Amino acid sequence: MAMAALRKEGRRLVLSSNPSSFARSAVFSEESCPFGARSVSTQIVRNRMSSVKNIQKITKAMKMVAASKLRSVQTRTENSRGLWQPFTALLGDAPGVDVKKNVIIAVSSDKGLCGGINSTTVKVSKTLFKLTSGPEKETKYVVLGEKGKVQFLRDSKKSMELSVTELQKNPLNYTQVSVLADDILKNVEYDALRIVYNKFHSVVQFIPTISTILSPEVVERESESGGRLGDLDSYEIEGAETKAEVLQNLTEFQFSCMMFNAVLENACSELGARMSAMDNASRNAGDMLDRLTLTYNRTRQAAITTELSEIISGAAALSH
Repeated sequence: MAMAALRKEGRRLVLSSNPSSFARSAVFSEESCPFGARSVSTQIVRNRMSSVKNIQKITKAMKMVAASKLRSVQTRTENSRGLWQPFTALLGDAPGVDVKKNVIIAVSSDKGLCGGINSTTVKVSKTLFKLTSGPEKETKYVVLGEKGKVQFLRDSKKSMELSVTELQKNPLNYTQVSVLADDILKNVEYDALRIVYNKFHSVVQFIPTISTILSPEVVERESESGGRLGDLDSYEIEGAETKAEVLQNLTEFQFSCMMFNAVLENACSELGARMSAMDNASRNAGDMLDRLTLTYNRTRQAAITTELSEIISGAAALSH
């Protein structure tokens, strides 16, 4: 444990630099203080109390900001769920489909201080990478968000095909996300797109979720094989467009809608996680402040008692 040394009146005072340890009790080393140290400096405790109070103010303000943003984002998130549900009813959901080219789109945040929400996305993405990899298969990452990008760069840099940051710098809208989805489709080759994000359930709970979008070729193959997508043939196609063209348009629109919902769900989960994290930080700061106040009062009382003892001893010596 790192130690901090202070000098006062020729005596060396040693105390722990760990805030938690310092808040619990002022610990002194008898070997480092050969003459003994009766109390820690009250100025040190006051400075630490001031720092903890400032931190508590910041965490409370961050919680309020996250709460104010959460209301509007939550409403937009709930409304966006109606965009992708018709596609699931039409094309079905095939998360376990076996294809050669997989692209994992990991949705994370650009800012931290929101608990383990980004680590959860990265862990799920890496697990999915292992499940979809093989000798004749190719799996790539597309990472949204600065925090996810930093974690993937540590050990999966070669597998990153594309990364996008500062997506949430401006309020999210469908036009912005649809342009991003179009860029992804132009830059990657895929048989299946798998979006990994955190679905918002409540302020204190988010659910890691994987949404799968198949390429038009795979959709047609699955439809012809009579799999889960077999109901597609029950619809009649009107107009001059062929079935392949309809599937192409449906796939692109499905991807942009599911991307829009995934980004909003993750943003909503991020704000909820930040509220919980800042609330815990504020309560921990309050507990630390209570322990520091107790330490400060004991230190001041010890100093007053010492001075009184010295005065009484001196007066008694003079009286004799």
